[in-house]
Formats: sequence, structure tokens, C-alpha cells
Amino acid sequence: MNMHIELGKMQELMVVKKVDFGVYLAPEDNQEEKVLLPGKQVPEGCETGDFVTVFIYRDSKDRLIATRKEPKLSLGEVAVLTVAQTGKFGAFLDWGLEKDLFLPFKEQTARVQEGDSFPVVLYVDKSGRLCASMKIYHYLQTDSPYKKDDQVSGHLYEISRQFGAFVAVDDRYSALIPPREMFGELRVGELIQARVIAVHEDGKLDLSIRDKSYRIIETDAVKVMELIESFDGVLPFNDKASPEVIKRETQMSKNEFKRAVGHLLKNGRIEITEKSIRKIQ
Repeated sequence: MNMHIELGKMQELMVVKKVDFGVYLAPEDNQEEKVLLPGKQVPEGCETGDFVTVFIYRDSKDRLIATRKEPKLSLGEVAVLTVAQTGKFGAFLDWGLEKDLFLPFKEQTARVQEGDSFPVVLYVDKSGRLCASMKIYHYLQTDSPYKKDDQVSGHLYEISRQFGAFVAVDDRYSALIPPREMFGELRVGELIQARVIAVHEDGKLDLSIRDKSYRIIETDAVKVMELIESFDGVLPFNDKASPEVIKRETQMSKNEFKRAVGHLLKNGRIEITEKSIRKIQ
């Protein structure tokens, strides 16, 4: 049986030809199909006949290309990625490769912004390109180890008035917050903490976030407050800072930081100036 080069997966291929700008790889038993591994990716001392483990994707000209870097997810897998930038037709996610991963508008369960993080699945679109989708329901596992009354956490990835809020517990297990258990303002992409209220026969979980104290926003607000105090009560940037600065200083996404700051502001614990956040004594 002839092996084929598989888009969107890590696979072991054989070096079949060396050229100035890299090496061509192919499955051992099907050397008609070739893919380029660019020069800067080629292992030292690599010779024809050697095997190299690579990930296959498409370059900006839609040609198949190999890389030795392992991205954060393979075909059909779910992982939490962060929006690097938004564009005219969708968003681009950082998945650990030179070229960001495209998330089309039609695959978004809510509009996303730079710095947002949420779980997505990797799929191949109609034109044979790798894309991300936030519609991950059919890719989540139903064999979670959790029982009734266990505390769990996960990202909320879709909200439906009819069915409730869909959650990827541990970013891999299928769960739902039924409409009667939805409290407070819930947002797609939010990391929530919840209690398991039922485990269905098919393994899917029902969750409850009975009140807002179950929400991670509280914990983030405490973290931000501690950070402000470590700067003697004046944080030298505010929630308009770049996602990179916020990530570096707080280990939070811009969205999480903004929500925590909003929480502190609402409770009268801070004030926001043009360039800083101050603790109200």
C-alpha cells in the first residue's frame, strides 16, 4: 500500500533529493509525491536516504511545505490558540509555525479580537487549505474522568439560547451549561470554573456556575490587585496596553486582564488614568 504525504499531520518521510534551497522528502514507498523542507529546517549532516519527522502544511502560495517544528495541534485535534491578528475575512491564530493559522468568519462562534484565546479544531477546507474552527462540538471527548459534584474548568466555546453554553472541560471533554444554570454575563472564549451537576449516559457533562463567585474573573482580579500593590499602588500601564505587554507582565490575555480590571473598577478599588492603573486607598 503506497503511503501519501498527509496534510496537517506529523509524519516520517525520506530525503530523496538535496537542492541548494533545502531537501525534498517523500514517503519511502511512493517517491513520486515530494515535498520541500526548506534549507534552514534541514538537520545538520542530512543525507539522501535519511528519515526526517516533519509537519506538512501549505505556504503563502498554497504549495505543500514541510517543517520540523511541531504546531500546537494536528488535523482533527483541539487546542487553545491565541489570535495574532484579525483580517478582512477572519482571524489569524498563533499555532507555533511561521505562517499563522486562518480562522474564517464562518467558523467563528463569536467575533474574536487580537489577544483572545479559545479552543479550536484544525480541519482542511474545500480548497485543501488548513484552517481553524471554533465549532469543536463533534471533536470533543466524552470519556471524562469526572463525576457529579466535581469542580472542573474549561473554555466556553459557543452559546446557544436554545441549548445553553457549550464548554470544553480541560479543553478536551464535551460539556454544557444548561440555560437554567447560566448566570451572569457569559462570553465565548471565557475560561470558567463550574461544578458537574450530571454525567449523561453518553459521557457528556452538565455543568453549573451557580453564582459569580465560581468564576475565574474573581481570581484574576485578585492577581491584578496583587500586581498593582507590587508596583506600590500604581501599575505603569493600563488595559489599553498591547496584548504582548499584558501577557508578559500578567500572564493573562488582554481580554482576561480587561475583565479583571473592569471588576476592580466596578467595585471602586482602582482608578484608570491615561497611562496607569492606581489603587484607591
